[in-house]
Amino acid sequence: MVKLNLAALASLGPAVEVPRYDPRQLTTGIVHFGVGGFHRSHQAMYLDRLLNAGGADTWAICGVGVLPGDVQMRDVFQAQDQLYTLVTRSPEGVQEARVIGAIHRFLFAPDDPEAVLEVLADPATRIVSLTVTEGGYSLNNATGEFDPSGADVQHDLQPGAVPRSTFGFLTEGLRRRRERGVAPFTVVSCDNIQGNGHVTQRVLTAFARLKDPQLGEWIAQQVAFPNSMVDRITPVTTDQTRQEVQRDYGLEDRWPVVAESFTQWVLEDHFTLGRPALDRVGVQLVQDVEPYELMKLRLLNASHQAMSYLGLLAGYSYVHDVCRDPLFTAFLLGYMQREAIPTLRPVPGIDLERYCHDLVSRFSSPAIQDTLARLIVDASERIPKFLLPVVREQLTRGGELAHAALVVASWAAYVAAVGRGEQPALVDPRAEALLAAAAQDQQTPGAFLNLPDVFGELGQDGRFRAAYLQARASLAALGPLGALRAVGEAPQTAGPSA
Repeated sequence: MVKLNLAALASLGPAVEVPRYDPRQLTTGIVHFGVGGFHRSHQAMYLDRLLNAGGADTWAICGVGVLPGDVQMRDVFQAQDQLYTLVTRSPEGVQEARVIGAIHRFLFAPDDPEAVLEVLADPATRIVSLTVTEGGYSLNNATGEFDPSGADVQHDLQPGAVPRSTFGFLTEGLRRRRERGVAPFTVVSCDNIQGNGHVTQRVLTAFARLKDPQLGEWIAQQVAFPNSMVDRITPVTTDQTRQEVQRDYGLEDRWPVVAESFTQWVLEDHFTLGRPALDRVGVQLVQDVEPYELMKLRLLNASHQAMSYLGLLAGYSYVHDVCRDPLFTAFLLGYMQREAIPTLRPVPGIDLERYCHDLVSRFSSPAIQDTLARLIVDASERIPKFLLPVVREQLTRGGELAHAALVVASWAAYVAAVGRGEQPALVDPRAEALLAAAAQDQQTPGAFLNLPDVFGELGQDGRFRAAYLQARASLAALGPLGALRAVGEAPQTAGPSA
């Protein structure tokens, strides 16, 4: 058994691809906040491809962790010389492994905030990228505006505060660059949020203006915030993942990553200080990301929500098992084809009908072992960004709602089951409010929609409430599988919003 580190690379067999570059000779060009499984299977993988192709040694990644849980990543990176193993698996069962060295440095911000601020201020840093999850942007889901009420944000807004939050670090890093006459870095969000670049600009400038109005205006005018769409299914690393890497490759890696073989990154080509030649390694550089972005959010991400609560209520645990059930497959395709696709613009180079069927094929792959439990984390941040925009547009268009309404009703039913101790505890920033609303919904049907932070004005829309109540009644009377069957068999009707 070989422990993963730089010294071990030469002893790995041909089954594991290793870097053709020396990670010790790289310099930071990108600082990334939120080094989780997805970043390591996606953005860092693309940089690794580029580094292997040569000529990109000044574009390595310095990872930054700001959350208490990131201390484990710090320790693993230190022990393994910043290396990790990426294993990809195709639906046909083809498996490939490679060691990634593109993250050549990792900083745990609470250890040394000043080190993080100085790497942000360093002229060599030209891009700062983010995967801080949908909940990491301090957004009010009802208004879409910056919400400064969080404890870390409130701390960071105090004069002279040492930053704790991602946006606190970004603001101070940009302040130092402005003060020193250094051009600003580009900020690239890689999170699943519609218009993620626009959202990041709105949040960061709002935060900065509360600290210093002139700095906020400078950021608004000088910093580039390209939108992006990212796609690669990446389940959580488990002990089984580690054991499989040891078994298959004789490699002891404390935090490997497993992902599907499919990957996509569509990125607006708008950078203040240049960019790596990502187009050489499969990244689509475009002028308008929105069609791709909406396609992915409303088809893939919303379908994850559509399958999860009904699947869990029906006794399933894994995505591939749900997506091999014809009832669920028909439901997902019905949602995508009849409710989501009508809200989308044409997507260059993409046949949306084929895309839907390809998604079901990807979801059905047993090689990935993705869990429904992973997909429901922070649901109160995900559903408003993935599913409810479809509902709003369908209401405006007079389109169909039955599938989306059943998703929301199943979410409420699942939360109620958690409250009764029948399902594991919620992992959600609004867990307490959700549990209270779901309990009240059992006594007063429709009360679940009275969550302004989640539904906003949509919760009071007469047609949506009627569709929710119908889906709720079907779920209560027929159970999850019966409700799926009923929505598939019912004639779909449309009507004006009340």
